[in-house]
Amino acid sequence: MKLTGKQANAYIKAPDAAHAGLLIFGSDAMRVAAKRQEAIAAMVGPDAESEMRLSRIPAADLRKDPAQLIDGMKAQGFFPGPRVVFVEDATDGMAAIFKTALAEWEPGDARVVAVAGPLTAKSALRKIFEGDSRTVAIGVYDDPPSFDDVTATLAAVGLRDVTRDVMDAAMALASSIQPGDFRQTIEKLGLYKRGDSEPLSVADLAACAPQSADVDVDDVLEVVTAGQVDQIGPTLRDLYAQGVKPVTLCIGAMRHFRRLHQVASDPGGAGAGVGKLRPPVFGPRRDKIARQAGHWGRDKLERAITALTDTDLQMRSASRAPDGALMERTLIRLAMMARR
Repeated sequence: MKLTGKQANAYIKAPDAAHAGLLIFGSDAMRVAAKRQEAIAAMVGPDAESEMRLSRIPAADLRKDPAQLIDGMKAQGFFPGPRVVFVEDATDGMAAIFKTALAEWEPGDARVVAVAGPLTAKSALRKIFEGDSRTVAIGVYDDPPSFDDVTATLAAVGLRDVTRDVMDAAMALASSIQPGDFRQTIEKLGLYKRGDSEPLSVADLAACAPQSADVDVDDVLEVVTAGQVDQIGPTLRDLYAQGVKPVTLCIGAMRHFRRLHQVASDPGGAGAGVGKLRPPVFGPRRDKIARQAGHWGRDKLERAITALTDTDLQMRSASRAPDGALMERTLIRLAMMARR
């Protein structure tokens, strides 16, 4: 049978012990792996591997010796308890192997868990698992994590009774980074808050969240938007020493000032505008953007964007002027603009 949405999530958390097999497929290998780990843990518990109740069969080995799947299903372990045979990287070319093995399955045999990449609706492997009432096929797609998904991830590390502000920040973070990175962040957050009686805050989440890859560029932009002209030269030297090019800095600056312009142009004010940004921002960075947009205002931000656009065009033209000098001059002008 085929399961989707809430039914699929519920099944992953509590697979039916009477079912013979489960197929999990999707284009995002990290998301698929996370669902597979959760499903197998629910089927056989956390100690299955050490108790030899979890058998792994590489897809290449199964192609060479299809009987391994039936042997794995029928094998009896030394330890009591449910068993699972796990096949990774399954393909349509192996559909006949699974069909034969699942036809031999009986209650008490090890359940079969197969993981595959993206499969179309006409996939032979999907038809095997979707066409049998004893087996389940679940597709994992690139949709943002749901409220229930994020709540369950927080609860898994002991973080419950989360306030609305923290939940909004967690949802924003989950939508902006990879699922594995989000799970690791929440695990780190659980350790960070262990033994802490204070309620979970947005600042706690921000402290454990991955740092932006553009943090060095952000340092320069913070100096510029604050009008700290004397800090521009030293900060640029440090940035360029790390291999960042002036054109890269210009692109990052334009992106930042356009974001500020979007926030400043919102009819509801900067506070409302920052909440509409995509991808979302949260925590101290959210407050910083709202503060900068409110300080600069829409008109000055439009002039700043024009100056950066002109500089970008000049650096990409046949001009012989050094890119570093052009960019530094523009940033100094913007910092002077911030003081007015």
